[in-house]
Amino acid sequence: MTSGLRGATVLVTRPAAQADALCRLITQADGRALRFPTIEIQPVGIDAGLIEKALAGDWLIFTSCNAVDFALKAFGGKMVESRAVKFAAVGHATAAALQKAGLQVACVPETEFSSEGLLAQQAMQRVAGQHIFIVRGVGGREKLEQTLRGRGAEVAYLEVYRRCRPDINSEELIRSLRNQQLSAITITSGEALQNLLAMLDPAAANLLRKQPLLVVSDRIRQLALELGFEQITVSLQPTDAAILETLTTLLNGENSGRSN
Repeated sequence: MTSGLRGATVLVTRPAAQADALCRLITQADGRALRFPTIEIQPVGIDAGLIEKALAGDWLIFTSCNAVDFALKAFGGKMVESRAVKFAAVGHATAAALQKAGLQVACVPETEFSSEGLLAQQAMQRVAGQHIFIVRGVGGREKLEQTLRGRGAEVAYLEVYRRCRPDINSEELIRSLRNQQLSAITITSGEALQNLLAMLDPAAANLLRKQPLLVVSDRIRQLALELGFEQITVSLQPTDAAILETLTTLLNGENSGRSN
């Protein structure tokens, strides 16, 4: 049996509005959460005509909880009223955000919570001639669009938010690194990892690369290796509960997740 986090300091890099749940779990497990958001989320204006076109399509695919939140605001209730379009989500957290808004999710991966996992679902196999809108932030991976288009669907993006690098003070984090007070780093996207390094001076960034790093996918793990991180563990799932479980076993010297 593990013994909680035993006072360990864990760096939480989620956007400020999305960090509360993980920070609360860390605190409840006798750890200390050091908040340092490496991504800031801002809304993007959407043309009303594009919204109407999306609601008249066959599928709206949501790539994140942010996509759900900002789409709900942009659509002004029209999404809930629509009876034509079907909703899909890349993972359970995104699906839960849709369901909380009163929307029925017709397609979500069973195990692999990613674009690849969604594409493996039967509903996404036969999409020739269907009109699909991918609801996401500005930029991002093209895997969904390319694969669905290759299967004969007409695909467009509905970009409802943008990610920016925050302008915040890094003194507390740098001090924790220099005093060897940081026990682990949590990262949930490649962009968050790249921003984290860019927000520190070179000396602090080098110290950071030596800390235990917990990521939520093999794709981020590969990026972390390329960026010079030395101790990388992949959480078995991207949920806050799974991240905490992996952190707990990692910091207690047990085997959990996948390590490099």
